[in-house]
Amino acid sequence: MKKRTKKISRLAQEFAMRIKFERIRRGFSQEKLAQFAGIGKSTLAQIEGQLSSPTLDVVEKISRALGYSPAELISDEQIFI
Repeated sequence: MKKRTKKISRLAQEFAMRIKFERIRRGFSQEKLAQFAGIGKSTLAQIEGQLSSPTLDVVEKISRALGYSPAELISDEQIFI
């Protein structure tokens, strides 16, 4: 049986890569970031794995947990140095 994969938007892909980069840079596990953000670890894993698109509520929670505004993490501009 062939596994179905859901195509997520470019914006969701960028968000996923940025939060994963920031999480690793800060030395957080997925479990720790999920706890800080008030979301489930499996939700974070699916977002980082680009298997699902986050809701706006989840974007806000993750962004705030990392110390950014949602706009900063979904912007097309490069914010990481």
